[in-house]
Amino acid sequence: MQIYTLLLTVLGVVILLTAWVPVFLKKLPLSLPMVCIAIGAALVLSPFSPVVVANPLENRLVTERLTEFVVIVALTGAGLKLDRPVSWRGWNATWRLLGIAMPLTIAMIALLGWAVLGLGIAAAVLLGAVLAPTDPVLASDVQVGPPLTGEEDDVRFALTSEAGLNDGLAFPFVFLAIAIALSQGSGEPFLLDWFMIDVLWKISAGLLIGWLGGKAMGYLAFRLPRHAGLAESHDGIAALGITFLAYGTTELLHGYGFVAVFVAALAMRSVERQHSYHDRLHTFAEQTERLVMMILLVFFGAAIAEGSIFSALNWSVVLFSLVVLLVVRPACGFISLAGYGATGVEKAVISFFGIRGLGSFYYLAFALGQARFEQPGILWVSVCFVVLASILMHGMTVTPVMNLLDRRR
Repeated sequence: MQIYTLLLTVLGVVILLTAWVPVFLKKLPLSLPMVCIAIGAALVLSPFSPVVVANPLENRLVTERLTEFVVIVALTGAGLKLDRPVSWRGWNATWRLLGIAMPLTIAMIALLGWAVLGLGIAAAVLLGAVLAPTDPVLASDVQVGPPLTGEEDDVRFALTSEAGLNDGLAFPFVFLAIAIALSQGSGEPFLLDWFMIDVLWKISAGLLIGWLGGKAMGYLAFRLPRHAGLAESHDGIAALGITFLAYGTTELLHGYGFVAVFVAALAMRSVERQHSYHDRLHTFAEQTERLVMMILLVFFGAAIAEGSIFSALNWSVVLFSLVVLLVVRPACGFISLAGYGATGVEKAVISFFGIRGLGSFYYLAFALGQARFEQPGILWVSVCFVVLASILMHGMTVTPVMNLLDRRR
């Protein structure tokens, strides 16, 4: 009973901070994830320590499910707040970041994993796939504003739309790493099956089911006779229904649910762009996402303070992590934006703010449950350190950089 009471107390504090802390951070070089990690670390030294110390290395399945939940909710929120219709020209920066920057990033991180960390090919490819996607959960400070607010400049739009799609489009590379690991044990060929199923079918299924599902939800919300539409309920909890339905049906048909969730939100917006119900849906999704994100990062901070999560940390991991954040992502981002109609400063901001976060935890936990990879401890400590360094580095720079960009604009 005492542990349960302590847990309720900690949850009460976290929930209050979810609503309160952002008010104080608007003009400070700090971010909410940084505060969450600091709270978790502080709790380790308090009487609440028994309820917050949980190492993700020892709780793979729990880590996988909780991060999966928060990512799909974040993807719904990201899709709902994009006012710009999907088009080749309007989404030019997005296609460049997805088609050029992400594959380049995966290849360079895999090469670094082999050269610096001494990983084999399967583990190196997995590390590249895990760390390449930008995070839709922790990147709220660089994303567009709520629906219909007009807070959608090209930089924020590029970072929001990239985070919405690259989480799902990294999955084929995660499955490639899994296929390589399984093939090393069985000796069976894998490339054709991987391309036909994990690339062609699963991406197509995610796009198609998400688009059709989003259109159907848009019809139910905005096109039914007066007082019969879902929008008449004014209830934001429907955002979770849309999220779970799109994700669940796509996964049941062996498609990429991450892709479907984001595309479903975009498709629902396309049915009726100006309705205020989008803001209610987005607000509920954002609040749910923020609460779960805070809980997870409090546990992450506690695990860091407890010590075991970085027990395998060494200078090779530190060097690898800094190169990934300070060289690989900025270079790949800048290369992909060559010729794009933006200023050099805007390209630099887009390239720099490739925030890594909870999605990377999900991919790694998922992959380690599907196949045996060498040096899983090195994989975990590398991902954890990259995420921590990203939260600190991007969290301290996002407010002054985005304010400077707004003043220049």
